[in-house]
Amino acid sequence: MCRIDIHTHILPEHIPDWAVKFGYEGFIKLRHHNNCEADMLIGDRFFRKIKSNCWAPSPRLEEMRETGIDRQVLSIIPVLFNYWAKASHAYETAQYFNDYIADVCRMNPGQFYGLATLPLQDPELSVRELERCVLELGLQGFEMGSHINDWNLNAKELWPLYKRAEQLGACIFVHPWDMMGQKQMQQYWLPWLVGMPAETSLAICSMIFGGVFEQFPELRVAFAHGGGSFPITIGRIQHGFDCRPDLTAIDNPFPPRKYLGHFWVDSLVHDHKALDYNLELFSEDKVVFGSDYPFPLGDLTGGKWILESGRGEEVLKKIFYTNPLQWLMGKVD
Repeated sequence: MCRIDIHTHILPEHIPDWAVKFGYEGFIKLRHHNNCEADMLIGDRFFRKIKSNCWAPSPRLEEMRETGIDRQVLSIIPVLFNYWAKASHAYETAQYFNDYIADVCRMNPGQFYGLATLPLQDPELSVRELERCVLELGLQGFEMGSHINDWNLNAKELWPLYKRAEQLGACIFVHPWDMMGQKQMQQYWLPWLVGMPAETSLAICSMIFGGVFEQFPELRVAFAHGGGSFPITIGRIQHGFDCRPDLTAIDNPFPPRKYLGHFWVDSLVHDHKALDYNLELFSEDKVVFGSDYPFPLGDLTGGKWILESGRGEEVLKKIFYTNPLQWLMGKVD
């Protein structure tokens, strides 16, 4: 059984000093210690330590072999979205990252699929870059954050991009970033443990209540981290729609539960009962394997805990192969 991991992150080994070029701070840069380790910095502030498997294909491919993963879907690390920057500058950085991902895919045929990053603070530039990435670079779609600065994902400014993605058959992977409430969550890694699941629920609810799925029914969207806190709160979300339609049904008259099974969620929930619940809630056809490789909060075993769970071969094939291809391509090859 071929195994595809839809949720993995990568970045180039060398990143230009955008702060010097553009004249303001906030961009990620790398400080390499040796061939195997580097620090990610925002200005002079330490952000995260990474290893060569974050930028180099060779250790990544070796770890894929060790864990039994046949193909990875590559997307940029969300801190590199640069939505906060001037749009023309985010456009330039996006092109740099997208060219790198396309090069990795091209030089390792059959091993990787690629997702673009887009300057989403400027939808017109985003459409232009999406067309380049799909039609010229051969990428399968794009990754987007759980919100775009002050826009949630229902923002009408983004609708021309959704329309073009639907026309191109480009898939979308939604990943939390810039987590809400960070000032109240300074300890215990809470932005990643509490903020990220909330951000993903924000993204799903925005697209449902805002009518995105209704307006663009062929759009193929997957959400990271098992849908975050959305699955366990769908009862509350539906009840809110039922009891206060004056507040919730203002842009879309259809109930939230209508869209269960319309979009995909990855398997990254770290809990068998949670995974079983998602398979039932969203259907066995809408859960895809995702690891968040190469970061420690992810599943670095290649889904061993899922494979050894006693689930049937048919369900496992859907999670690891059929469903990822349906999301990526709209069909199974």
